[in-house]
Amino acid sequence: MNYIWPIALVVVSNIVYQICAKSVPRDIDPFASLTVTYLVGAAASAIAYFIANRGERLISEYGKLNWAPFVLGLVIVGLEVGFIYAYKAGWSVSKASVVQSSFLAVALLFVGFFLYREAITVSKVAGIVICLVGLFFINK
Repeated sequence: MNYIWPIALVVVSNIVYQICAKSVPRDIDPFASLTVTYLVGAAASAIAYFIANRGERLISEYGKLNWAPFVLGLVIVGLEVGFIYAYKAGWSVSKASVVQSSFLAVALLFVGFFLYREAITVSKVAGIVICLVGLFFINK
């Protein structure tokens, strides 16, 4: 169960995320919308931290930070605004997610190989081919 619930959370959250990104009003600037998104996210994160850690000092945790959370904040903005603009440009929910996921899967195969020394196997190459064939058919 500890292996399954995180992925289930990602899938459910991603479904709701895509619905919300597609539902952002067309006449609002995506960056204005994201200011509310991140205020809500920051509040939810703080509340979850205090519930999970029973009053531990959040400030002391900040001393453990490295570069990753700062860069993650920037790239999350890119992800969010990218999807919002994709939907404003007319992408459908089903196509936008599948197209980006397919390209992401291919790119992460190389990231895994070059940064983390993960093996590129025949089955992974077959997966890339299947992703590319799928992209052809989904965009037909």
